[in-house]
Amino acid sequence: MAELMPLLLVLAVGVVLLLGYPVALSLGGTALVMALVGEWFGYFDHAFIEALPNRVYGVMTNETLIAVPLFVFMGVMLERSRVAENLLDTMALLFGPLRGGLGISVTLVGMLLAASTGIVGATVVTMGLLTLPTMLRRHYDPSVAAGTICASGTLGQIIPPSIVLVLLGDVLSSAYQQAQLDMGIFSPDTVSVGDLFIGALIPGLMLVAGYITYMIGVAVFRPQAVPAIPAAERPRHDARFWLRVVRVLLPPLALIVAVLGSILYGIATPTEAASVGAVGAMLLAAAHRQLSLKTLFAVVRQTTLVTSMVFLIFIGAAIFSLVFRGFGGDELVTEFLSDLPGGTVGAVALVMLVLFLLGFILDFIEITFVVVPIVGPVLLAMGLDPVWLGVMIAINLQTSFLTPPFGFSLFYLRGVAPPELRTAQIYRGVAPFILIQLLMLATLALFPGLATWLPGQVYQ
Repeated sequence: MAELMPLLLVLAVGVVLLLGYPVALSLGGTALVMALVGEWFGYFDHAFIEALPNRVYGVMTNETLIAVPLFVFMGVMLERSRVAENLLDTMALLFGPLRGGLGISVTLVGMLLAASTGIVGATVVTMGLLTLPTMLRRHYDPSVAAGTICASGTLGQIIPPSIVLVLLGDVLSSAYQQAQLDMGIFSPDTVSVGDLFIGALIPGLMLVAGYITYMIGVAVFRPQAVPAIPAAERPRHDARFWLRVVRVLLPPLALIVAVLGSILYGIATPTEAASVGAVGAMLLAAAHRQLSLKTLFAVVRQTTLVTSMVFLIFIGAAIFSLVFRGFGGDELVTEFLSDLPGGTVGAVALVMLVLFLLGFILDFIEITFVVVPIVGPVLLAMGLDPVWLGVMIAINLQTSFLTPPFGFSLFYLRGVAPPELRTAQIYRGVAPFILIQLLMLATLALFPGLATWLPGQVYQ
């Protein structure tokens, strides 16, 4: 019976989640109840729960996690500064004369907003409000338009600075140290959020290229699905127009260079760079005359709500993790993954499949805090590169935003889309982009250097 307790814990949490209770409370509350049951029958040592105050204190004093509220503040402030609106208008005019040009402009703006804000919800809602009516009015295929907006919005998951990379970096850092200690290495190497930022750059840009390639393919084989803007409605691409392009593109590009450049050149840690981004976002809002005490209050309030939710899930996941280990769940996972056919390749393939399937029903934060601490040490003890594993997980979690029925991007767009756009059309539109992301995942699995080469060059 004792060896079944970890499985019963996971099953109980799943049932409570399906009943609709909040994730953080479901994780922590169910784990505590199972711990009491286990202690009653002699299967659990309460000493594991006594480690919780140290865990919570570690979260409170973790400098890396300070980047979370700073990046959230930066994203929410930029959402209110009309940067996205100006970018979308200008890029649509720039690429509109091409078939599929509006789709390409949405992808490029999604990339720029991802590197500026890193918040998927804000990006999808903004682009859905501003570009979806335009694309439908220009007779774009509704599925193509919806899929492009949803997928471009998720780029904030993989293109740094990304909140998911911040959280993954912290979790993988602990998992990597634990894996090395389990292997008898008592002066362990470390992996940082900056490592993941740098490692995710090339795969993130390749995803952008994949999205644009798909849009070009649609323009070639289904030109009626992505028509160009009529010649009579196109602006003249004269010096005045190009001046507008430079004026709109320069501020967000300067912010991206300030944040990512300071990390790449070793001038600042990701947390320090996040503070640079927060200040830069306020300056951009001031330049657009959108900065006021009312705006600042709203941004701070939204930042507090998001950050509180993240850290509450973190604490609930810490309770779950302690109880799971108290029942011997980590040993069970180690034995299971080690005995799989195919060795390390089989273990990685199964974990990626499980993460992909969990993405249908769970948020990336829950998967990061609950699943990764369990499987991370086991996989890293097999000799996998932590940066490569982190980027693989990040791309996999990005896919979870697009997978029906609970993909968050789908919900975000459904909430702002006109009634004539059916939910089935949104689901159909994201299918090619899910395939592109799975193809990127397979490419990264075959060529790990896509994630590990750039960090090595930067640190040399």
